[in-house]
Parts: sequence; structure tokens; C-alpha cells
Amino acid sequence: MALPRLREELDLLTGPALPDGQPSWTLHDPVRNLFFRIDWPTFEVLQRWHLGDLAEMAGDISASTTLHMGPDDVQAVLEFLTAHQLVQPAGAQSARQMAERLALIQGSALKWLLHHYLFFRIPLVKPDAWLGRWLPLARLFLTRVFALMTALALLFGLSHVVRNWDVFSATLADTFNWEGLVSYGLALFAVKLLHELGHAFMAKHFGCRVPTMGIAFLVMWPVAYTDTNETWRLTSRLQRLKVASAGIATELVVAAWATLAWALLPEGALRSAAFVLATTSWIATLAINASPFMRFDGYFILSDALDMPNLHGRSFALARWKLREWLFALGDTPPEHFRPAQARALIAFAWATWLYRLVLFLGIALLVYFYFFKLLGIFLFGVEMVWFIWSPIRSELKVWQQRRSQIAARPRSRVTAAVLLGLVLLCLVPWPGRVTASAVLRPAEIWPVFIAAGARIEKLPFAEGQRVPEGAVITELHVPDLVTRRAALQARLEQQRWQAASSGLDDDSRKRLLVNQDSLSTVRAELAGLEAEQLQFAPRAPFAGRLRDLDPDLHVGQWVSRKEKLGLLVREDGRWLVETWLDEESVQRIKVGDSAVFVTDSAMATVLRLKVETIDRDASRVLPRGELAANLGGHLLTREKNGQWLPERAVYRVSLAPQQMPEALSDKSWRGQLTVNANWEAPAWRYLRQAFAVLVREVGF
Repeated sequence: MALPRLREELDLLTGPALPDGQPSWTLHDPVRNLFFRIDWPTFEVLQRWHLGDLAEMAGDISASTTLHMGPDDVQAVLEFLTAHQLVQPAGAQSARQMAERLALIQGSALKWLLHHYLFFRIPLVKPDAWLGRWLPLARLFLTRVFALMTALALLFGLSHVVRNWDVFSATLADTFNWEGLVSYGLALFAVKLLHELGHAFMAKHFGCRVPTMGIAFLVMWPVAYTDTNETWRLTSRLQRLKVASAGIATELVVAAWATLAWALLPEGALRSAAFVLATTSWIATLAINASPFMRFDGYFILSDALDMPNLHGRSFALARWKLREWLFALGDTPPEHFRPAQARALIAFAWATWLYRLVLFLGIALLVYFYFFKLLGIFLFGVEMVWFIWSPIRSELKVWQQRRSQIAARPRSRVTAAVLLGLVLLCLVPWPGRVTASAVLRPAEIWPVFIAAGARIEKLPFAEGQRVPEGAVITELHVPDLVTRRAALQARLEQQRWQAASSGLDDDSRKRLLVNQDSLSTVRAELAGLEAEQLQFAPRAPFAGRLRDLDPDLHVGQWVSRKEKLGLLVREDGRWLVETWLDEESVQRIKVGDSAVFVTDSAMATVLRLKVETIDRDASRVLPRGELAANLGGHLLTREKNGQWLPERAVYRVSLAPQQMPEALSDKSWRGQLTVNANWEAPAWRYLRQAFAVLVREVGF
């Protein structure tokens, strides 16, 4: 076959030695500013391209070098050059083929729009000449003296931050407002500009051309970019690594000097600006640029450190090959041969990258949904899910479909299908349900003894755990205000009685008879109300029981405050119950009469058999039992406000009756773990129901 001609504008540059020791070359396409690293066999093929015959080229290579190549190997090189448009189009069909290739690359108008919504670049400047003029000044920041000064500045600044951490953290909290967000936005813009200049000046320092700088939009989020593809001309791996690290190094330098400035400057606008610049540089460097899972600086640093160009693509190809071998044992040759440890590391890196991107893109999809109005948000959410998550899965499934005959013939495939079917059945077949939560075992009838107002203890006739007969006075309290008011009312009562008794002695007193009688009735009513109020300070047991939770420090003569709890009266030989609060989803899975098990948190770990007795139909606004709060060891997320525990989500009270009550537990309340035998339900239905509920709520059906 007639070989197409190579494009005349291509450059062939000497490249670094490959990990296996063979030399490499870099093929540069100046029109697209793309670089392709080729190995020794490909280089030998290119040297003999003028021969024009695959078999003749393969024979000459095998005869004149230590390589052994056949026509198929040369054909693979031809396919590589053609696929990457490195040959000149020839023949009558070349124009049509190029048009078809362009249409395939661009895709439909919808695909073009979606792709450019997700990512597009806007080149703004051609900085190469400007970088050349300022390069001598920039090289001052590459000296060892400046590096030493930066290290000392960082050491001093961090030591000051450690010594004044309370001030630093308080300042950080104070910046979380609208003015602070604007300041952080401006600082982030400045830091990212310096970041890109760091890449550009370092590339220029090693003699590379920097054709463009501009802004790229990733899901409508602007990020600066610098075209440093020329670094592929560099044969030194260390030089490429320095260019890749220059952006992060620049941000760390800014952070070091800004931290020092915050430590030395007095209070004012400059110190605040230094603080914002320092924190922005640290956070932007560590949280964004250092990640190797996206094509940011961390990825290129790792790629150059390992001397492994296209790290993502090669690790993904190896992971896909390994996945097919795990599932189907096809016996395919791996896309590349690595040492076993290196291959395992690359596969693990690929899986970590996929997991990271799944979480990241799901987060971006949710942000897109909540950022835009609902209809557009739902559409963009679907775009994110299809483009970033479903599209890679679909590509792999398409490969499986193309090779379905091979896959069906492998014994491993039947094992995989059986395991997959089993997993599907496990998700779809109903399972006996279990609802677990923390709960409290307590007496069903208790009477708390509270103080109605500030008072002094006069009598404490019963001790902790002592039996209290029904109607017995639990404590007597002295309230000076009540004593004074009673004495005054008694005096008024005697006065009104005397006035009423003497009303018939003369004409004037007879005229005031009715008034005196009304005044006497009023005083008697006030005195009766006061006596009823005094009964609150001599509480009597409404039923026979035992006194529990009595403060051991209480004694006669001690003053107690209003609403202070003195103890609990627990009905003797009364009924006990287990009490808990469950969220809406858990409540829907249980019903009255379901069996349950309660295990106390005591060292004995006593087990009780229970039955669900009641389920409240209305949510509880306040959690009356704080021991079930998550920060106290329970299962409910709550927040404390004005001494009350408020649930973070709707919870419903559920009470359960023990089938029998051991004597060892019948003296106080116990917290423990409750397990209720709930309705049978397929595991997948729970998540589908939740997703459908969210969809209905957000769409507003």
C-alpha cells in the first residue's frame, strides 16, 4: 500500500530516556502545539518512512538494528500517525475524510453546547515577549538566597501563629462575612494570577515558549490557565518537574511572606490584607492544586515525578483491563507491562481517581441544581450525571457488548453473572427489618418533686430509696414571703370581722355593712388562696412509692431555688416501659405489637423482651430525655437551646412494654440499645423511596 507523506512542519526532538532504559523522542505538532513522545521502534520506522513499503521497512529495521519488527508493527505506527493527524491527506477522498473526522470531533450542536458548558477556554494574552523582558527580575526569586529568606520568614511566621493561635483563629472566624468573602475572592484572584505567572516564568527560564495565558471555565467556574506545552521539549525530567511545581511553590512563597507580614504589622488594613492573603494561599494550594486526581498541578507533579506522561489515561486503561480480567478472565495482554507492585499502585490510583471524581461531580451537580432555578437546575443536574458519571460507564459497557461472544465463552463470566444476580436478588428480595436506636428503661409512673419558689428546707422526713406512703408529706419548706403575707391577711381578717360585727351599732356603720361583709369575704378568699399556695411547699405523695434521685447534699436549713428538682417519686411495684424517639423513616417500618429487644448499658448487659405499645402520631418538638442526644451517647442529633434539647429532624416517641422485669433493674432508670423487629423490606426500596421523596419535594408535584 502507498504510505501517506508525513506533515512537513513536524519537529522531531530528542527526549529523555524511558524507564526501561531505551531512548525516546518527542514529535512536535506546531500547528496545534501538541507533543507526542515516541519510543525507539517508532523512531526507526519514521527514519525509513521514505521506503514507502511496510514489509521493506520492517525488514530493514530487523536487519540493521537489534529490533525485530514485522509489517504489523509498522502498520500500528501508521495507524497511530493517522489517528493523530500527523500525515498529509492524500487521494480523492481526503477532503471528505477530513470533514468526517472534524464532524466526529465536534459532534452535534447539542454535544458542542454541553461540552462548552462543562469546560471551555478563553485565551486573553500572548505573554511570551513580556515574559522575556521581565525574566531577569523573576530569576532573582529563583536564587538560593531568596529560598533561604523565605524559609526563615515561614519559620518565624508559623511560630508567631502558634504562639497567638487564639488571635489567629478568632480573626479567621471574624472574616466569615460578606466583606470577608469579597476580600477572599480578590485575594484568590491575585494568588491564582501569581500562580500562573510562576508556571510561565519557570517555563521561560528553561527556554520554552509560552504562547497564551487566559481563563478556563470548569462548569462555569473561572480558573486561570497557562499554556506550558512547550515543556515537552525539555529532556530533563527535573526541569519539567520544576515547571509543574512552580505554581504551588509561588503560592507557598506568597503564604510564607504574608504570614510573616501578619505577625509583624500593627492592627489595620494592611495586617488584615496580609491575613487574607496568607490563609487564601494555604487553602488554595492544599485543597485545590495539590490533588493528583484532577488535571491540576498535583497531577502533573506526580506525572513528572514518576516520569509517566498521560498518567490518568494509562492508569485508567490498566484498571479497565484488570477489571475485565477480574470479571471475565479474558486473558488479554495488558495495555502496558509494569512491575507487579507498580501495576497494583497504578490500578489503586485509577480507582481512587474514579471515586474522587464521582464524589466531586455529584457535589458539583448538587451545587448546579441549587445554584440555578429549579427547571434549569434539574436539566443541568442531569447533564452532570450523564456526562461525568454515566458516559464512562456506558463506554465500558459498549466494549463488553462488542466482545459479548468472548465474554459468554469464559467460565469466569458465568461466575460473575451468578454473583451479580445474587447481589441483585439481595437488593430486591425483602429482608426482615431491624430498627436500632438508643432507649431508656424507666418506670411508667413517676412524680417529680419540684420547688415552686425559693424556700428554706424545714423537714426532710424521707431519705434516698425510702418508702413514702400515699398522702405523706415529702418535704416541708419555709417561704418568708408567704409567712409575712399570711400574718398580714390574718390581721386584716380580724379587723374585717370586728368591723362586720359592729356594723349595727349606729347609722353610719349600718350603711357600711354590705361593704364590710364584701371586704371580709375578699380577705377570706385571699387567705384560702394563700393556704392553697402553701400546700405547694409541703408536697404530698399522690401514690405510694419510693423516693429516688434525692440530692445527697440537701439538709434541713438549706435554701433551694425556684424550679429546683428535689427528687422523683417512683410508684412502688408499678409498671415499667422502654422509651425512645425515632425518625419518620424508621417509624414507618414498625407498628404496634412488633417485638423488640432491649440491652442495658450496664456491665451485666441485661436483655429484656419487649412489645411496641404506642407510637405517637405527632412529632416531638422537644426531647424530654437528654440522655438520648448524640453528644451524650445517644442516637439523636439535637441542639441545646435555653436548657432544652431540640431535635434536628422530626422524631416520634415510641414506647415499649417489657414482657417481664428483673428484680436487679427495678430500682432506677437504665439507658441501653433497642432493636425492633420491623417490617420485611427490600434493601433497594428504602433508597428508591428516599430518592422519590426528594424528587417529589424538589420538583413540587
